[in-house]
Amino acid sequence: MEDRGLAALGERVVACQRCPRLVFYREAVARAKRRSFREQSYWGRPVPGFGDPRARLLIVGLAPAAHGANRTGRLFTGDGPHGAGDFLLGSLYRAGLANQPFSHDREDGLELHGAYLTAVVRCAPPGNRPTRGEVAACLPYLVEELGILTEVRVILALGRIAFDGCGRALRALGAEGRLPRFAHGASSAPGAGLPTLVASYHPSRQNTQTGRLTVAMFDRALARALSPPAPP
Repeated sequence: MEDRGLAALGERVVACQRCPRLVFYREAVARAKRRSFREQSYWGRPVPGFGDPRARLLIVGLAPAAHGANRTGRLFTGDGPHGAGDFLLGSLYRAGLANQPFSHDREDGLELHGAYLTAVVRCAPPGNRPTRGEVAACLPYLVEELGILTEVRVILALGRIAFDGCGRALRALGAEGRLPRFAHGASSAPGAGLPTLVASYHPSRQNTQTGRLTVAMFDRALARALSPPAPP
């Protein structure tokens, strides 16, 4: 049931034209290309979620990278050897949630076990900065995804925008009360029947290459997401 629902949702995501600025940018990037990828065909469309339909852990990022997922058509894929994708997949592999520690292209054989990857915005935004209106326009897809992924018990939100977006999605599903302020490792139990929300810094180069987010820090955040505290 989850498989069919996710497939149908994915088709609607890929066909989405809600945000003119994002449509223009993602397609312009796909036409111009980066020199190192000039022989490749870019995806150039919104990017659907990916992973195990019966996942207990949902990992939510910001948006596709212009020359990563916007090129390959899979989230956290094609960012390069020091990019967010390989950083994330390395942690998932060590935790037993992925069959390999890298994510290069859609044909690389990646499989996720117990985890699902998605984003609050499905199109690559200019400067990696979506507007509030673009986040709001895309948020119903995340709400619907949460409704389909009925086994999800924990959401790991990567970055402040993803954390805030996940909070709004949970409120749309009935969560009450205020979320804690964003901080690496912060968590919130939004109510009975809803997933626990755990925050992490985003594994972007800006964070990982400056030491703001280390491998050990991210592994600990992932471990916390896999073993959340029991509700009171």
